[in-house]
Amino acid sequence: MDDTTILSTEGLHLHYGTAHALKDINIEIPEKQVTALIGPSGCGKSTFLKTLDRMNDLVPGVRIEGKVMYRGQDIYAPSVDVTWLRRQIGMVFQKPNPFPMSIYDNIAYGPRTHGTRSKVKLDEIVEQSLRQAAIWDEVKDRLKKSALGLSGGQQQRICIARALAVQPEVLLMDEATSALDPISTGKIEELIADLKKEYTIIIVTHNMQQAARISDKTAFFLLGELIEYGDTSLLFSRPTDKRTEDYITGRFG
Repeated sequence: MDDTTILSTEGLHLHYGTAHALKDINIEIPEKQVTALIGPSGCGKSTFLKTLDRMNDLVPGVRIEGKVMYRGQDIYAPSVDVTWLRRQIGMVFQKPNPFPMSIYDNIAYGPRTHGTRSKVKLDEIVEQSLRQAAIWDEVKDRLKKSALGLSGGQQQRICIARALAVQPEVLLMDEATSALDPISTGKIEELIADLKKEYTIIIVTHNMQQAARISDKTAFFLLGELIEYGDTSLLFSRPTDKRTEDYITGRFG
């Protein structure tokens, strides 16, 4: 295994009841890079993303076969503590979902859950996380106000800051800009480019221009299969599979 691989899957299959949603997925995801998952709606990309932090555990009737390895450890092994896993691998969802509490408490929530009680330490984490999410200057004078009073783009950056507050290694982003306006989307794309110096980022996106702009690697999913995976520049300029080419040139999807 390449020493820069942080997450990998071997023979991964996922069934929702009788539906075979993921079929024999084998992939190695490098650390401190941005990997984009693309493909038409219902192709399995969000389902795949959720297998990486066991969010699918919450869905009734899910059956998973094969391996999902995080730093060489099978995350579906019985010994794995899911709370520990979700601290290593954070998630940002499609719609901004700040908690109905102050901006400060949104960011401090995770560290408090994990036992951080010191106000000095929490203040430090809150400021650092908001700075990392490029929103500190916009909110530093209103930390005690509700996060729900912010714009959609700001709320999404609060959610990114909240995910960063527990210091994960990996950040999963499921269509994290699809509900936002172009200016907010641009800010989050800049943020992703900056964050990959310290974090591994995996994004699901419908927007192929976005994948081309911000990702290092791209994986193309179709009907639950991983059709093609490689360097983004190559996948977009010289895809090896006809189905990839048809999708990125807009013949379907």
